[in-house]
Amino acid sequence: MYYTIEGRIRYSEIDHHGTVTLPGIINYFQDCSTFQSEDIGEGRAKLAKKKRAWILSYWQVIVDRYPKMGEKITVGTFSSGFQGLFGKRNFVMKDERGQQVACAHSLWVYLDVESGRPVRPDQEEIDAYGEEPPLEMPYEGRKIVLPKETKDLPVFPVRKYHIDTNEHVNNCQYVQMALEVLPEEIQVHKLRVDYKKSAVLGDRIFPKYAKEEDRVVVELCDEGGKAYAVDAWKGTPGYIVSFGRERI
Repeated sequence: MYYTIEGRIRYSEIDHHGTVTLPGIINYFQDCSTFQSEDIGEGRAKLAKKKRAWILSYWQVIVDRYPKMGEKITVGTFSSGFQGLFGKRNFVMKDERGQQVACAHSLWVYLDVESGRPVRPDQEEIDAYGEEPPLEMPYEGRKIVLPKETKDLPVFPVRKYHIDTNEHVNNCQYVQMALEVLPEEIQVHKLRVDYKKSAVLGDRIFPKYAKEEDRVVVELCDEGGKAYAVDAWKGTPGYIVSFGRERI
């Protein structure tokens, strides 16, 4: 089942270049999948009653062009199948002419929130989303090789505005955190995020940074040095970022 929402790039979503930010694009994707779940009867209220949650485990986002303020956009999403404990979902953002400006591949895990363990969704829940052929895009492997040497960056706390309705840091907030600690401005064109664990209010984030020939790495870790997740970004230059898993 292909699901779409219409939108227009708002002033509150752009940066000083006058174009939507990377977190802005990710938020459009996240909202689109949330609205689909609500509209087909598989939304937050039903999940809460069953004590279940879909956990975002992996992102791969490709940005061809950052739309400008005022541009009308269409955002689409669909399930591209289930494999083991993972549900696969694609996203597409198109401009008013129907040209693709961004797309994404994602992996989700269905979680029993009481036990904290992944469980298989019922066939009824799977059928509600349907299944479409995977989006044609250059898929990359989930595993991200981290650099051997990194530089420590200033520690900062998880703040209230980082937290979503599941009392965890929202997945897009990790991307925003990483962008803010980078010592140089970039425009990312390829992003991969491998989420590892959830950060919550009161946690402190210990960023680690390394610049290599074709990428920059930022790991957002806990006090013990364990990454909350691993992100891979490529742009001008390319980037990899590590930070934590979150619950949708």
